[in-house]
Amino acid sequence: MCGINGVMTASGDSPDRKLIISMQNALIHRGPDGSGLYFKDNIGMAHRRLAIIDLDTGDQPLSIPNGTTLVANAEIYNYIELKSQMPEVDFKTTSDCEVPLHLYSKFGDSFARHLRGMYAIAIHDPENRRLVLTRDPFGIKQLYYTVGPFGFAFASEPQAFLTSGLISADIRKSAAEELLQLQFSLGRETVMSNIFRVLPGETLIVESGKISKTFRQDALPSGGPQVVEEEIALERVGNALFDSINVHQRSDVPYGMFLSGGIDSSAILAAMSQLNDQPVHAFTVGFSDTEATDERKHAALVAKSLGAEHTEVDFTENDFWKTIPLVASAMDDPVADYAELPTYKLGEVAGQQFKVILCGEGGDELFGGYSRYRSAIRPWWSYPRAMRSRGALEGLNILRTNSRDWRNGIAAYETDIYDENRSALQNVQANDFADWLPHDLLIKLDRCLMVHGVEGRTPFLDPVIAKEAFRLPDSLKIKGRTGKWILRKWLSDHAPVAEPFSRKRGFTVPVGEWIFRKGNTLGPLVAKQSGIVELCEPDNVKAIFKSKNSRAGLAAWILLFYSVWHRLHIEGLSNDGDVFSILSNG
Repeated sequence: MCGINGVMTASGDSPDRKLIISMQNALIHRGPDGSGLYFKDNIGMAHRRLAIIDLDTGDQPLSIPNGTTLVANAEIYNYIELKSQMPEVDFKTTSDCEVPLHLYSKFGDSFARHLRGMYAIAIHDPENRRLVLTRDPFGIKQLYYTVGPFGFAFASEPQAFLTSGLISADIRKSAAEELLQLQFSLGRETVMSNIFRVLPGETLIVESGKISKTFRQDALPSGGPQVVEEEIALERVGNALFDSINVHQRSDVPYGMFLSGGIDSSAILAAMSQLNDQPVHAFTVGFSDTEATDERKHAALVAKSLGAEHTEVDFTENDFWKTIPLVASAMDDPVADYAELPTYKLGEVAGQQFKVILCGEGGDELFGGYSRYRSAIRPWWSYPRAMRSRGALEGLNILRTNSRDWRNGIAAYETDIYDENRSALQNVQANDFADWLPHDLLIKLDRCLMVHGVEGRTPFLDPVIAKEAFRLPDSLKIKGRTGKWILRKWLSDHAPVAEPFSRKRGFTVPVGEWIFRKGNTLGPLVAKQSGIVELCEPDNVKAIFKSKNSRAGLAAWILLFYSVWHRLHIEGLSNDGDVFSILSNG
């Protein structure tokens, strides 16, 4: 797992070498183990390496005899199987990332359809004078681009464009309001007006510094629920889970996992414990001296029953104030999800021992775990509720405008994603795969781990599991008020100590509690920030920090995060110091 960047000029001239290296230096945290450069014709590309597979010969860029060259931020989990299917190829390395080069040579633009993994790949095809970019269908790994008179540039993180001076940081107001209401922005447009996302599963063809062609690969299988008996479904889901975790453990360096008290991570540990001869190392975060649910005790019981080594990580109020600027700095594509704070600290602690961590993202989306799914699929006569029908700041008189334009992107997704052949549950799940998952959870995971040189792997986000889970009957996903039914049933057979059918409180971070304690000081500081004044009513911002209401606590967190993020990425301040010093500076 790595960082990549590059430029294709519109003029046909070679890109500025200093510019390419400056962009590369902005990504050094993503690849502390090595670097590489490539220049040919009007293309310049760079790579920062986090060495996971083929530690000796896997340096990039990688090229084949016809000159086609690749830089990739990728783990290709089926590279062994793909190599066996190409006996005619003389592979020069044992790297998983050499395989896409030969697939491109064989299959052209559709090469990525053969890949199983997480990836953001750039290929220069000098014979056809084109640059090919592609991103995995689930959107596990991000890839950004910008265009201008210079041509076309791409990078693993937007900050590569900004710190190199290639472009300036300007806010896209509509996306910023979307972020404040949803806690993330969705679609191709980021919060910065001249930076765009390559979409999940998308391939871009770039010629002469301009995008000439795009197409996308779906992450989810087509079709509605299939009729299947519970025992057969249970066997298929179990086999798929073992299959996915087995290939996600392919690594030439040690790996661990993140364990909460929930179903998804417990299921991953249950499978890992059967697939590994040595004890799995699990990390769990908790919150002392707060009203928040602390999962460490339950996680420790699960870990002990499965023979895992267990590390407990305490996240305190002091961590909260110190970590916000560090997280905001890492989240150059901003996500105001408070779960990023403990994720950052978990990455910091785990990174002292491991480069690879398996995580549970995607389990709720595939197996129907969110309570909002139950609300969204109620019969028409019981008033089903649209997902994310109310913004986090809506009705609080904080924003200068009361427009509901922030929901236009979601409404467009609901229309585009809707498939009459799918069930209502499948359609709301598909919506989450299109927006919430790639633009919130996976950005959070990538930035909060890669800043510590740690690769987060997500075995639930795998085509083998998606094939078995997404088309399950709705009744095997949700029974009554219980979501993820089939996964709970599997876990009850393999790790009963996890108590998968017991009622549990969801994972939360006590941000509202901590913010309220400092509200009288914090409210005026946040209210005066230029990023907040542009969008919000300052007096009402101050008031929200004095309220103990749970909605007010969430709103205060979002405003606090955005104000710090704006200071760092738009105003250019350093992330040295805690929240108060950053907001007071200048």
